[in-house]
Amino acid sequence: MTYTFRLLSAPLFFLIMRKPAVKTPCIGVCSTGIGDAVCRGCKRFSHEVIHWNSYSDEQKRAIDGRLSCFLSQCVRNALTVIDKPLLAWQLQVQQLRYNPEHDEYCWVFSLLKAGAGQIDRPADFGFEVHASHARLGLPQLRDLIDREFYILSEAHYERYMRTPDLFGSITS
Repeated sequence: MTYTFRLLSAPLFFLIMRKPAVKTPCIGVCSTGIGDAVCRGCKRFSHEVIHWNSYSDEQKRAIDGRLSCFLSQCVRNALTVIDKPLLAWQLQVQQLRYNPEHDEYCWVFSLLKAGAGQIDRPADFGFEVHASHARLGLPQLRDLIDREFYILSEAHYERYMRTPDLFGSITS
């Protein structure tokens, strides 16, 4: 058997190999407009919210990567994904928006945001709640995870982004 390979033209090759554009993480609950350094909705820093449309895809991916890493860490503290294919199937059946490039712990949070109060048996959706959090209902657990996500984002901002007030100690 003989195989024939055809080279793709450069523009077509890059179109095929190009990663999809990074969608804005905005959820329409921006608190940077009222002075927060970290948005309580999407957890981006205020300068990232302001400059998002001028960022390159690479810069957007770096921000998206940080956010998904932080969210995943917070979700892992509270629950375990026991069946990733079942979780993905449920997200599709429920027609919920989620990012397939993020890990399954971010997917669970998308599920909890959309319908935490409607899930009676988490195992039917591919996850289980850790014993340490079993006393909480899923809506309370979702809110706890969201708060921890905000606290982690805020701590990152304070540690790495906030600039000191260089003139605060000067008296006139």
